[in-house]
Amino acid sequence: MNSILQHDLNDFENILEKAKQQGVDFLNNLENIPTSNKNRIDPKRDLNELGLGSSEALQEFNERLAPLLVSSPGPRYWGFVTGGSTPASIVGDWLASVYDQNTQSITSQGGNSALIEFETINLLLQLLELPDAFLGGFVTGATMSNFTCLGVARQWFGKQFGKDFAKNGISEPINILTATPHSSSIKSLSMLGIGSQNYTVVKTIEGNREAIDIIDLEEKIKELNGKTFILISSAGTVNTADFDDFEAISDLKKRYNFWWHIDAAFGGFAAVSDKYKHLVEGWEGADSITIDCHKWLNVPYESAFYLVKKEHLNLQIETFQNSNAPYLGNALENFNYLNVLPENSRRLRALPVWFSLVAYGKEGFCDIVEKSTLLALHFGNALIENGDFELMAPIRLNNVCFTLKGDENQDKVAEFLTKLNDTGTVFMTPTLYENRKGIRASFVNWRTTENDIKIVMKEMVEIVSQI
Repeated sequence: MNSILQHDLNDFENILEKAKQQGVDFLNNLENIPTSNKNRIDPKRDLNELGLGSSEALQEFNERLAPLLVSSPGPRYWGFVTGGSTPASIVGDWLASVYDQNTQSITSQGGNSALIEFETINLLLQLLELPDAFLGGFVTGATMSNFTCLGVARQWFGKQFGKDFAKNGISEPINILTATPHSSSIKSLSMLGIGSQNYTVVKTIEGNREAIDIIDLEEKIKELNGKTFILISSAGTVNTADFDDFEAISDLKKRYNFWWHIDAAFGGFAAVSDKYKHLVEGWEGADSITIDCHKWLNVPYESAFYLVKKEHLNLQIETFQNSNAPYLGNALENFNYLNVLPENSRRLRALPVWFSLVAYGKEGFCDIVEKSTLLALHFGNALIENGDFELMAPIRLNNVCFTLKGDENQDKVAEFLTKLNDTGTVFMTPTLYENRKGIRASFVNWRTTENDIKIVMKEMVEIVSQI
């Protein structure tokens, strides 16, 4: 064995203890670590000839690389709908690295850690009050979940013409209807060869809404003259957390032939609260659903899962199976995740979620969702009371979309946000809503409190006075 590796092996416990303590110190100090910084490095470092060993590598990391890192798991990181990491989820994530499984099979001699994934999906279906008619699995994020779901939808579409698009390529125009799709869905259309501009925009409901206008949707369906299509709908749009009317879409599905996909990356967790579950009434009728765990479930990146109805399993296998690997056996008889997902190599991503669900239960996540929505309302009220800001849309759940008050201040929005983020006190993201420049704050982090809002408002008032 290499001498450096041997030394690390002999000192393994001490090395891990140092890393653990560093992690604890970081997490315990999150409130004081900036949400943004301007630190830089020259990334053209020379590779060592002999290697430093883990302890010295950790020392160099602390000196050169750690200053680049921000408190994205912290209570005032309100950009990108980013959750933090709960203690239980970190335990699961660390153990996923320690056990280092390639999670694929449920029946093989080489390890059956996929049974943990099956159990975790079962727990998630209970949390979200969805039927076990869905088969699910873990992927890196909402983009890959949308990609997986829409990949199966593409295969389903081809079958309506008696064609196998997965084997022979797309040979028919694919009809896509959507109103306010997330960029990850559009990216998925590009990667699937459907085309990032190959969709028909359905009108949204009048009155400052991002949700599908059901009347216009049916008109667009009729214009297709009986042609089948794929519908991409939203459970929580990215700017205003708006929801499509799933019960109305369910009624349409009884009369028309289409694949119904729901992007519920963060909004799906409305289902855990009695106050907000009405927003997803009827979503169990969808063919596929995308949900992101590193948002409101507050587990470490990268974690999302797909849900596809079990009745479509054959289509899913046709889309993703390793057809040139005979040693894998019959894909239907011997279930293996590599035959139903894009990745062949996949870590045990389910474990952080399993630990979280078992540790905190439905009530714990209900508390996080309801607290987040209350904080969003609290922040919105603070913005209105201040008078220098205005809401661009009603606060429907956990996202606050706002801007500087008055059209004459539109040219100052970017400057204001840059100065605000540069303080390192808070991080929010810019947006464009109804052709106006705005700012989006997303409340999903389990650590955020009302005091964080007071801290942020103080900074915002000071910056407004400067510009």
